[in-house]
Amino acid sequence: MKSFKILISGQWLEASDGTKCQNRNPANLAELNPAFPLATVDDAARAVAAARQAQEAWSRLPSPARGEILDKASRLLETRSEELAELITREEGKTLAESLGEVGRARDIFRYFAGEGWRQGGSVYPASAKDEMLYSKREPLGVVTIITPWNFPLAIPAWKIAPALVYGNTVVFKPAKYGSLVGLALSELLVEAGLPAGVLNCLTGEGGKLGSVLVENPSVQGISFTGSYSVGTQIYSRAIKNLTRVQLEMGGKNPLVIMDDADLKLAVDLVVRGGFGLTGQACTSTSRVIVHQGIVAPFSQALQEAAFSLKIGNGLESGTQMGPAVNQNQLETDLKYIQIGQDEGAKLLVGGKRDREGGYFIQPTVFDQVDPSMRIAREEIFGPVISMLHATDLEDAIAKANAIAFGLSAGIVTRDLHNAFRFANQVEAGVVKINEATTGLALQVPFGGFKQSSANTFKEQGPAAVEFYTRTKTVYLGHG
Repeated sequence: MKSFKILISGQWLEASDGTKCQNRNPANLAELNPAFPLATVDDAARAVAAARQAQEAWSRLPSPARGEILDKASRLLETRSEELAELITREEGKTLAESLGEVGRARDIFRYFAGEGWRQGGSVYPASAKDEMLYSKREPLGVVTIITPWNFPLAIPAWKIAPALVYGNTVVFKPAKYGSLVGLALSELLVEAGLPAGVLNCLTGEGGKLGSVLVENPSVQGISFTGSYSVGTQIYSRAIKNLTRVQLEMGGKNPLVIMDDADLKLAVDLVVRGGFGLTGQACTSTSRVIVHQGIVAPFSQALQEAAFSLKIGNGLESGTQMGPAVNQNQLETDLKYIQIGQDEGAKLLVGGKRDREGGYFIQPTVFDQVDPSMRIAREEIFGPVISMLHATDLEDAIAKANAIAFGLSAGIVTRDLHNAFRFANQVEAGVVKINEATTGLALQVPFGGFKQSSANTFKEQGPAAVEFYTRTKTVYLGHG
């Protein structure tokens, strides 16, 4: 097995106390993945210090030169796509096709932000005084902590690390426990692409244990986090003590509205892709389907047939359409909420059980007759569990779509352009999809949620990334 180590100041190291962790392949519990270190608080402090020491020289490197390193990383991702995709599938469980898509996404993100090295700049303004030049410039924050989840162990780190680096920041990167191997593999690739020592530091370990350093260290100027609402709000409250800039992307409970004029075949396909693709383990997954009461019967029948026909199995096996839950805890969470839904009085249409032994497999599950007050309609499950609600008209559908604490992604399936725009204008979500799945994002546009899905401060990706990873300086130049 390959040996994985943490990265501090350009050196690949074991944890300072020698501790390691080893996870199992979620689709084959008899298969152990390679071990990785569990970094200590001392390791985290050294990583922050290394990033701080490297930051000035890195920020003075011309931004096109920083972009050139990202471009090389993009090309390395291309050449190693199959190797990385297999690692994602063995560690996190998604199908090989989904993993290959994720590698392609990361490749394109690095390619996009490589170009930002040539576009980064400022603005020149009309001066109010005689013989004066008035302009603004973008400068990096400094040291940025990046904390990412397990469900997209390559793509989410890519869309945080790439802009952080190209805008001149140095990074301390902490991947999730069940994405540690992929995070370390990405770090190896970036070092090979030419990153100087200390510019990127990667720590694997327990977030709660390392948080005091990664979040509260006064040398950290920015924190970008994707994960749960409970952890995100803790990070926010701790970071504010140093007035540290924070970017949070948290949970979702995403609705897809099916109007009575919808193409039913398209609607079912979008629900299956959005709700069961990636085993429902995406923050933008379709968790609620709000169906016009006039088409509940035919839509429900078609959805049950589609869910029942999905091939569940090891993501490395040909033909697999849905992989396992990532770990035992997530599997138990899925099963717990399925029981909660039955106890609350929702009607279980299909699924609802563990699929087989030997892996964390669960059946794609659909509930009908779900009331908006039920927990399965309000709380994020993060699994292949869909709740169907009924709506009398578009106004009722929008009200039910908005009647939760989250506001990440929302969609509608309709042929009526008027209804499509009414929905887009009135739904409380940062991402709106019309006749498309709630999952899937373009990398060149801003991404982020409303309400408890986000800190409601800085968006991610595309041109919005510069707002978080840089600060603006205004310069008055008198030349009279």
